[in-house]
Amino acid sequence: MINKKVNSVSDALQGIEDGMTIMLGGFGLCGIPENSIAELVKKGTTNLTCISNNAGVDDFGLGLLLQKRQIKKMISSYVGENAEFERQMLSGELEVELTPQGTLAEKCRAAQAGIPAFYTPAGYGTEVAEGKESREFNGKMHILEHAFKADFSIVKAWKGDEAGNLIFKGTARNFNAPMAGAAKITIAEVEELLPVGSLDPNEIHIPGIMIQRIFKGETFEKRIEQRTVRKK
Repeated sequence: MINKKVNSVSDALQGIEDGMTIMLGGFGLCGIPENSIAELVKKGTTNLTCISNNAGVDDFGLGLLLQKRQIKKMISSYVGENAEFERQMLSGELEVELTPQGTLAEKCRAAQAGIPAFYTPAGYGTEVAEGKESREFNGKMHILEHAFKADFSIVKAWKGDEAGNLIFKGTARNFNAPMAGAAKITIAEVEELLPVGSLDPNEIHIPGIMIQRIFKGETFEKRIEQRTVRKK
């Protein structure tokens, strides 16, 4: 059995260089690879193109990379919780490619499955469709979308074993699942890293064949993005 365990986040991120395209799992602050993001901030890697549902918040998640001007371009579907993101986008400091959320997920899944492109009705007749091939299917117009091409994909899981098999917890499964195996190299950071054979095969969400490196994260803050409480 191939052992894909690496000893630290620093070892896991070896080979990530300025100008690369990186997929990052998570939705809001749920299931984000926070140890890996912190290491990218520490490394000072710049000129990055980041593919993620959103850019975290101002002081956490991808917002930390935005603060340091390490991201050149964001490919996202939602940007509403990050004031610095909004400021950089409106000032022209940051390139932004807004993508319908379902299309974003499918572009990840297509890359994971080795499918180069697909047709979708989402975005037809809007700015999203500008410059893209369109075609009619069953009386409805669709646009051609291409699968993502990323150098690295970084995902976060609840449990994993040393062969790279992953189990996600609840809604943290989100974009982590379709991003696993969707880039040249996939890195998984996990809360629990177990020996091979420790996981029930029936519970595994992502098989180890899609993962190249796996490590145990040191700390997980698990912040609440928007705290809402009942009025007294």
